[in-house]
Amino acid sequence: MLKSYFKTAWRNLWRNKTTTFINLFGLSVGITAAVLILMWVQNERSFDSYHPDAQNIYRIVNHIKVSKNEDWIWETSPLAMASAAKQDIPEIATATRIMSEWEPQVFNINNKLFSEKKCAYIDNNWFDVFHYDFKQGNIISFVKDPYGMILTESEAKKLFGDQESIGQTIKIDSTNFTVRAVVKDNPSNSSFQFDVLMPLSVFITNQKKFGTDTGWGNFNYITFLKLTKTANINVVVKKLNVVIAKNRGKDNNATISLHSLTSMHFDTRIGFSSFKHTEKKKTYIFSVLALMLLLTACINYVNLTTARASLRAKEVSIRKIVGAYSKHLFSQFITESVVVSVLALAVSLLLIKLSLPYFNQLTDMSFVSPFSSLMVWKVLLGTLIATIILNGIYPALLLSSFKPLNVFRGKSLLKVKDSGLRKGLVVFQFVLSVMLIIGTVVVFRQLQFVQSSNPGYNRSQIVSMQLPFKSLIYMKEDARSSFIDNIKYELSKNVNTQLVTSSNQPIVNVTNTNSGSSKWDGKDSLFNPTVHTLSVDARYQKVFDLKMKEGRWYFTNEKADLKNYILNETAVKVFDLHQPVIGQRFSFNKIEGTIIGIVKDFHHGSMHDKIEPVLIHNNPAWMTYISVKAREGNIMQTLATMEAVWHKFLPDEPFDYTFMDDTFNALYKSDLKTSKLILIFSIITIIISALGLFGLAAFTAERKRKEIGIRKVLGATITNITSLLSKEFVILVGIAIVIASPIAWWGMNKWLEDFAYRINISWWMFMFAGVIALFIALLNVSALAIKAAVANPVKSLRTE
Repeated sequence: MLKSYFKTAWRNLWRNKTTTFINLFGLSVGITAAVLILMWVQNERSFDSYHPDAQNIYRIVNHIKVSKNEDWIWETSPLAMASAAKQDIPEIATATRIMSEWEPQVFNINNKLFSEKKCAYIDNNWFDVFHYDFKQGNIISFVKDPYGMILTESEAKKLFGDQESIGQTIKIDSTNFTVRAVVKDNPSNSSFQFDVLMPLSVFITNQKKFGTDTGWGNFNYITFLKLTKTANINVVVKKLNVVIAKNRGKDNNATISLHSLTSMHFDTRIGFSSFKHTEKKKTYIFSVLALMLLLTACINYVNLTTARASLRAKEVSIRKIVGAYSKHLFSQFITESVVVSVLALAVSLLLIKLSLPYFNQLTDMSFVSPFSSLMVWKVLLGTLIATIILNGIYPALLLSSFKPLNVFRGKSLLKVKDSGLRKGLVVFQFVLSVMLIIGTVVVFRQLQFVQSSNPGYNRSQIVSMQLPFKSLIYMKEDARSSFIDNIKYELSKNVNTQLVTSSNQPIVNVTNTNSGSSKWDGKDSLFNPTVHTLSVDARYQKVFDLKMKEGRWYFTNEKADLKNYILNETAVKVFDLHQPVIGQRFSFNKIEGTIIGIVKDFHHGSMHDKIEPVLIHNNPAWMTYISVKAREGNIMQTLATMEAVWHKFLPDEPFDYTFMDDTFNALYKSDLKTSKLILIFSIITIIISALGLFGLAAFTAERKRKEIGIRKVLGATITNITSLLSKEFVILVGIAIVIASPIAWWGMNKWLEDFAYRINISWWMFMFAGVIALFIALLNVSALAIKAAVANPVKSLRTE
């Protein structure tokens, strides 16, 4: 019986090639897009859950009270927090720490230099909490060697090729490390994407050597706790707060909370995290998008199958007359759905394989061989079952319910509600299409606004290089300032260089913040707003073309300016400084000086965030971020000059540079990826919807062939007939536009709420989406309508 079902299903599908192609193409593309989206969603939602006892692992998070209404949220803790907590709290099974290196480490391997950015220092008990797959060496070898090192497989391959990695020596500064183990690269759903792991004891020793405070006032170390299975989280949090209060004393302004490992990936409130984060709502949005894409593809199958139901009425009736039960017919039509769905899934597997490299590039994922993952097969199986159900149930129930007597009497087989459902499904498809078109327009317009808006500074033709911290740390302050000045002088001598300046960080992302160190006349002692601090030299204003509202910029070689300050407009408002501002006393970090200027507000971060108070000061000792403005058309020659100067002063460090434009664009990397994804899925949805409309229009034209013939004989023009066939579909698309517009307006306004500076959603965006949808519908329907209208009526009426 089952064999008969499949043979009959195959014959029916082969007989109706156009319908089968539309169904197969739509489902294949829909399944491919849905599976890729769900792979990403599943990957995001399963972050760090692969570790044993992941549900019992927590990260200590510190909430630092900086003013009455403001907390800083840090993932870092004092060095001694782990040992003190483990000692005082019996519910803690293990406490371990990690410290990610904030600047690239230079590896010297047989006099070859490598710059490595993904390095971290870990406690010896790190592997008691977190799972790693050791491919060479073992944990014991690493723990026993105070200068041991662990590499990932990809890092070992990069550094040593096909050579044996274990036992190799890697020199960092003056310290020789020995490779003791090689681990498999962590999966893409791991927060710990470090290629190099070294003992935390080495980092602590270096910090003490530099004179860095490692006491309870210094929050530098990320601490993870593995709790016992019977531990009460609330009790542990209370005890942790007792520990930190006891050790920090009466000036303690820190409150501890615990964030579970499995939810860490979605914690976007952390400032300056070492780990990758994403918003949880984004996974919900893309899950819904995947479902909508799948529904759009399935709607084509349902619509075309039910629309052609009358053509199969006699087949169903004869089967019933010769003894077939409704359950047999139901099974037959479900089998057809299974065959189409399985074929579509098979094509999807090929499409997934082919599109995976581009998808990885688009999402920053690393799905290498997705079909070896149980997670992917779960998604595929779930998608297949959903497709079979969505495709099969309603058409099978409809077709198996035909009554033979009504068929042979010539009664209408499809009820009004069946036609209404089909129209409703077409409207649903185009509602989704119009929503995605509007969404795409809004996202691209917002990103265009962000990139074209004046940020308050110039960033074109500017190249920056950051001097390595460790090369300067041992220098005395005067020597360090002279060293930086000499580099700037060498760069400025070149004819391709227009201007050279230095600062402590890039202007496009001023991340240094402070609270409580600024003092001015009339300041409330309880008022300590967060201030972004930027240290610059005298040429900084000219290089970045910053505009002064009042006062002046720093003078070259003016020693008095070392104690003077410049504020942005927002700082003046937030501090509520009395007038005149210029000349007022102001101190920062107990260095008292004078406000000499007010600079016009500039965007010191992305436009997601509001402009906040910025304090600019002149501290030449740590201006390690050198920016060079090249003359127009001479950017490559300037780069060559910068490299030559770098190697003259830093011969043991690999040259590294960034374009200021690239640093700016990196702020919106996630938004750009989202916009590309939405664009791609919009195009896919439109293509699937258009195909379905084409199939329905073709069937409608075929069904009305005799009516068209009679109308032509009676004098109807091509325009009349085209209008007759197009009108119904145009109305359906019009209804879709009316429904989609308010939903899209609400959804895009919610998205734009994440931007402090945003566009307004204009009426033309909805009109544009509507015109595109109507154009696609008319293009599909009119082509078939015109073909039907120009056909010879004799052919359609010959059998009458």
